[in-house]
Amino acid sequence: MNRDEILKKLPPGSFLKISESQTVPLPREQRAALIRKGNEAFNQKNFEMAKKIFLTTGYTDGLIRLGDYYYSRRLPLEALRMYWLAPYPKKVNVLIERAAALVKELLKEEGAKSGP
Repeated sequence: MNRDEILKKLPPGSFLKISESQTVPLPREQRAALIRKGNEAFNQKNFEMAKKIFLTTGYTDGLIRLGDYYYSRRLPLEALRMYWLAPYPKKVNVLIERAAALVKELLKEEGAKSGP
């Protein structure tokens, strides 16, 4: 099976695009004010607004909290993205190891189905 055939079998949204953070250079006071607004948005459960602010400011703690939130909601790919952008290697490595174990199990099952 070639690469294109494999890609066609994957459900939409199966891939995670991870890019560099979109941080914007901001004066210290403005960054602090935005982070406060991001924290308020997070506490009010406006996670999309908090995410935009934390990504813009590169606020590590906020990105980690968002990662924890997404993970608790069983959205591991979005959690991984937040941890990656934070950066928080400890949690990134845990999620990558779990994903690798899942792929390994899926490959075992596929091999068992197709036989020798």
